Parts: sequence; C-alpha cells; structure tokens
Amino acid sequence: MVEVIVAAVVAIVIGFLIGYFLMQKMLQQVMTAPGHIEFREAPVPAPNAGEVLVKIMKIGVCGSDIHVYHGEHPFTKYPVTQGHEVSGQVAALGEGVTQFQVGQRVTIEPQVYCGECYPCTHGKYNLCENLKVMGFQTTGTASEYFAVDASKVTALPAGMSYDEGAMLEPLAVTVHAARRAGDVAGKKVCVLGCGPIGILLVQSLKAFGAAEVMATDISDYRLELARTCGADYAVNTKTRPFGAALTECFGPDKADIIYDCAGNDTTMDQAIQNARKGSVIILVAVYAGLAHCDLAKLNDSELDLNTTMMYRHEDYVDAIRFVREGMVQLQPLMSRHFAFTDYLAAYEYIDTHQETTMKVLIDVDPSDD
Repeated sequence: MVEVIVAAVVAIVIGFLIGYFLMQKMLQQVMTAPGHIEFREAPVPAPNAGEVLVKIMKIGVCGSDIHVYHGEHPFTKYPVTQGHEVSGQVAALGEGVTQFQVGQRVTIEPQVYCGECYPCTHGKYNLCENLKVMGFQTTGTASEYFAVDASKVTALPAGMSYDEGAMLEPLAVTVHAARRAGDVAGKKVCVLGCGPIGILLVQSLKAFGAAEVMATDISDYRLELARTCGADYAVNTKTRPFGAALTECFGPDKADIIYDCAGNDTTMDQAIQNARKGSVIILVAVYAGLAHCDLAKLNDSELDLNTTMMYRHEDYVDAIRFVREGMVQLQPLMSRHFAFTDYLAAYEYIDTHQETTMKVLIDVDPSDD
C-alpha cells in the first residue's frame, strides 16, 4: 500500500511539473540566415521520460559557431538554434531519472548519435555514421531552458563555476586529442597554433605527463598566454624558423609528437618537413578546403599522420578532473561576457578582435556563480 501511495504522489508531482513548464515561456536564439539572429518566445519544454530539463546559464562561442555566422559551415542549414559549449542547472527531471537532483550544476555533451552503426557499436560513437551535433545539424542549447536525454548530461563538481562548465566541451576536445597519441608521459611535444584549442591542448598534454611542450603561433599575445598556461617554449614562427626552433628547444631528436591546431598548408608543411623521421603528426584543426602537402616527404620519413574527432564521455571525465585538480587553467582564456540578447554583438566583437579573443561567453542567465 505504501508503495502504491508513493507512486501516486510521484505521478502527481511529475504531472504538476509538466503542466507548470508547459505554461511557461522562454527566449530562444535562432540564426535565420548568416549574420541574422532573432530571439523568439517559445514554450519551456517539459522533460519526457528519461530526460533532464536544464536551465541554461552560460554558453561558450566556438570557432565553428563563427563559421555558421559567416555562412561558411558546410554541414549547417538555416534556421538553426546554436549553442554546444554549455553549462546549466537542473530544473526538472523526467520520469525515471534518478541520477541527478534539481538545482545540480551540469554540462551537456552535444553529440547526437544513432547507437546502431559500426562506430557506435564498437565504442566510438564520436565517429557515428549519422552523427549530429547540437547547434549545427540539430537544435542547440541557446535558449533559457533545454530538455535533453539524461545520458548526455554530466554533473559538475561542487565549486566548479558555470563559466568553467561551459568550457569543458573544448577542453574535452583536447583531452581526446592528447589520447590519440597514446601515452604522452615523458614525451616532447609540439603544438602548432595557440588559439583556444591549442592552448587547452598544451595544458592537457602537461596534465597527462608530457615532459616538455613547445607552442608556436605568429601572435605574441597568444604565445604569452600559452606561456601563462604552461608551455615550456613559445615560438613566433613569423620571426623564428620552425625547424631551427624545434632543434633549439628539444635538441637533435626534435619532437616525439607534433599537433597541428592551426589547420593550414603552412603549419602542415612545417610539421611534415621538420618532424623527426618515424615520429607522429596529429591534425586537430579542421581544414577549410583541400590540403596541399608533401606526401612524398611524409612517406619518405615514414611519418604517422593521424587525426582526432571530438570526444567521448571519458574525455569529459578527465577534463573535469584536470580543472578540479588545478592542472588546467581556464580563467586566462575567458576573454569577455555578453548578455544573451547580445549574441550578435558577441560575434561582431570576435570578428574585430580576432587576435586577442580566446573564449567569449554568453550569459543566458546573468546570475553570479
């Protein structure tokens, strides 16, 4: 009898919450065309069974978001609601969700995968044959509330800020990239390109035990940030030849691994022409078009050219651990905050401050941490 009463009470509470949220309205960002953003009023979604309703707090702006803004993202159609780097607070739980609590701080893993193709059934759902990403091929999180399957929600530890939570997604990218080289402990590693991903990769490699990390860029501002975040060497390749710097920093054996976080013919050529024979190059950045590189040299040096794609849940777990244990600094990369309804101004700011902008954060809810 007690169990029946409890079940009835739970059903009543869930029904009340669903009814409550159906009556509420929220703002949702919609990019209707390149460079055009509208804010529309929409019903607050009620969480279905197995879902979590998240009150969105912060959203990070990614380079891929900028490509959508400029109409240059090859896999995004309009209209689209953006937002995939996110933090929030649990607002309500759908039936059957017991692993979270209302009020808990969380982040959302934005991959939508089929679970049936070969990669999905072999533990590599980040390579799903039918992969969609929130904010690009399916609705993103840029709204005041977002209902999502509980399997895509990850709890944040006590004390982690919403700003930090919104930066876990790009950090997970670099944790996964670091893993792609296997065990980097004790290795000498070079990172080409000191954008947000490059600098987060420097820190992820050090957190995994890399002996020394050399970072390169053509911006002294970004190189100084790389030093602040743990790079052992920071080299401006506009004024210092890459090959010579590689030997000066690491000695005649050069680097064990070279990561390309810039993704252009210049950096890839630097890597191929100067890598130690038999070593590894990993492409992290996404090329905008076809690459033109010296495959004969790649072959002659028996170089392993590898790639990396997004992340899996274990990468989020390590990303959270690295931040919690102070092995990764996120604060130096936080450039500026914009209000939710100033989304367009955030994009315009990034366009006009490209060299000095690392991570812009959108305050969907302006509440302090």
